[in-house]
Amino acid sequence: MTTTSPIRAIVTGHTRGLGAALVEQLVARNVTVLGLSRSRHATLKARFAAQLEEIELELADPTRVAQWIATDALRSFVSGAQTVLLINNAGTAQPIGPIAQQDAATVASAVSLNVATPLMLASALATAAVDASDRRIVHISSGAARNAYPGWSIYCATKAALDHHARAVALDANRALRICSLAPGVVDTNMQAEIRASGEEQFPLRAKFDDLKSSGKLSTPEQCATQLIDYAFSDAFGQIPVADIREIAKAG
Repeated sequence: MTTTSPIRAIVTGHTRGLGAALVEQLVARNVTVLGLSRSRHATLKARFAAQLEEIELELADPTRVAQWIATDALRSFVSGAQTVLLINNAGTAQPIGPIAQQDAATVASAVSLNVATPLMLASALATAAVDASDRRIVHISSGAARNAYPGWSIYCATKAALDHHARAVALDANRALRICSLAPGVVDTNMQAEIRASGEEQFPLRAKFDDLKSSGKLSTPEQCATQLIDYAFSDAFGQIPVADIREIAKAG
């Protein structure tokens, strides 16, 4: 790593939507970023060659994630950093539909991507960045973690798992490590498009999300990224293990 930036960030699912917006804004704040995704983002890399490292990694495959963690790549990336931020952004809303329509392999993949990988990376960061005086972990959660929705049993359950993981890790009372499972609000991303494309028999509340889009009530990835990064680097971050960015914005 050639950069001397004292702040390093790891962002999963960095090639589109909120992930790509996070990369752009972190780089703008002179943060060196490691993007982990199953593909690379040629445009972002061309624009930020000196501040963006990319690793192609199938995040829905825990075996491959474990193999990557076992290498020295993460430790090398965070070496020398004073502050290290992990944003577990990658996730999937699939399978959408009632329990009898859920494919077993799709369930397993969703649980791996939404739960296993974020927890594995959180543990890996805590170990690899042991010399950093300030380690921060953000799980991208959802209102679905706190409220059950028909047709979203897997998504609700996996996001709730992230919330409870953050609560338990916070009880470790590690002064050098702060964690928060943060709901970003309703953001205009490809995931939202998937939700609106599902049938009402799969997701009975689809009309609500159609209305959010048509009435302009979805926040943009850029707006969300700004709020999220502001909070992640604030002194208040980690004081509560589970939060909602909309409530934080109102309080501010």
